[in-house]
Amino acid sequence: MTSWQGKNITVAGLGVSGVSAARALAGLGAVVTVVDGGDSEGHRERAAELEAAGISVRLADAETLPEGTDLVVTSPGWKPDSPLFEAAAAAGVDVVGDVEIAWRLRGPDAAPWLAITGTNGKTTTTQMLASILKAAGLKTAAVGNIGTPIIDVVLGEEPYRDLDVLAVELSSYQLHWAPSLRVHSAAVLNLAPDHLDWHGSMEAYAADKGRIYEGNTVACVYNADAADNKATENLVMEADVEEGCRAIGFTLGAPGPSMLGVVDGILVDRAFVDDRQKNAQELAEVADVNPPAPHNIANALAAAALARAFGVKPSAVRDGLRAFRPDAHRVSHVDEVDGVTYVDDSKATNTHAAEASLAAFDPIVWIAGGLAKGATFDELVQRSAKRLRAAVLIGADRALIAEALARHAPQVPVVDLERTDTGAMLAAVREAARLAEPGDTVLLAPACASMDMFANYNKRGDAFADAVRELAAEKA
Repeated sequence: MTSWQGKNITVAGLGVSGVSAARALAGLGAVVTVVDGGDSEGHRERAAELEAAGISVRLADAETLPEGTDLVVTSPGWKPDSPLFEAAAAAGVDVVGDVEIAWRLRGPDAAPWLAITGTNGKTTTTQMLASILKAAGLKTAAVGNIGTPIIDVVLGEEPYRDLDVLAVELSSYQLHWAPSLRVHSAAVLNLAPDHLDWHGSMEAYAADKGRIYEGNTVACVYNADAADNKATENLVMEADVEEGCRAIGFTLGAPGPSMLGVVDGILVDRAFVDDRQKNAQELAEVADVNPPAPHNIANALAAAALARAFGVKPSAVRDGLRAFRPDAHRVSHVDEVDGVTYVDDSKATNTHAAEASLAAFDPIVWIAGGLAKGATFDELVQRSAKRLRAAVLIGADRALIAEALARHAPQVPVVDLERTDTGAMLAAVREAARLAEPGDTVLLAPACASMDMFANYNKRGDAFADAVRELAAEKA
């Protein structure tokens, strides 16, 4: 464990992870200064709390490196080309993230990490994994990018003492700043263009995701399906792992040796069994996965692979999947009105997530739109057109989706809602109900961020659910 006594540490960012890092390092004897470009009332309140604990805080200046800094600890969202980091590089000062600090703070008997990343499905898979590990009788927690600062966990803050294993969600940002991370086993669920403004290119984004495999000791879990163009498998092949670490694929089809997959509605394991050339182990039924949409079955297989790599019995995989309940706004069934099912997947904030959601239903009245974040929609529409009954478009960048629909699905009726106030969601649901037929699914899978109309995707999903309930009340 690194000695922090007397070290001059600059923490970049006054958010959850920054505050956690600052408190932890100050508690270990470091001299900590937190810098942040903001100066709102909330910033000042958090600064006052840290200053009361003996931590210096500098607001309204996120560019100047404090004199004498020995190490910069950054919050995940800060871009690599930030002026503060350029100043650190000029001064020969390393920049790392909260995950790197957590890794360095681990004690000699620290719980192993089972780590998960990917463009989509990280949180769900991490929660599934934790549920399976708990079903196996292990003390565990779902932590990291999922909301619980990883530093608090490794320092044994309540309720995270004496854990047997951690289910750790890691973003590409966190992985970028974690050069010495070496976990027990890891999975990259999928790769699709996202956060390219931060990483600079798809190649750099993929490389940061691939860092999760470096130094793995037992298993590198990858998506073996052709739809992912072997992108995650290539990251495994390029990784420098410990001798004996195995590449374990997962697929929605029948698995080959050293893979997990699906046969006749059963999730099966041909990786962690005796004589995997000939044998397979039943783990669970597809019906045990909630919801049993294709992308969620893939999530379940990835979680099962990591759990099996840790020695979990097949029955715990089944029991853990049965016990798991997904968070709100992730392919959540809202209601059925006049024979039409209403599903909230507001968490589908990019095209890759929306495509996975659209693949789970047929036929669909699709509610989409918001902030595109530089995305294009041609491939999404091409691959999903045959499932669409109609589309209702909302949000600032809805024209981009409308244009893709006109090019690749001209037969699909489109309602373009010009209003971008929050009340537009009720109008969208009413239009979708008008277009839908009994047996259809009205699916909110926006393929866009929400901030043009809503504070976040949760508020957008809440507005959809409220609108559906209002519709149901009118029909009652």
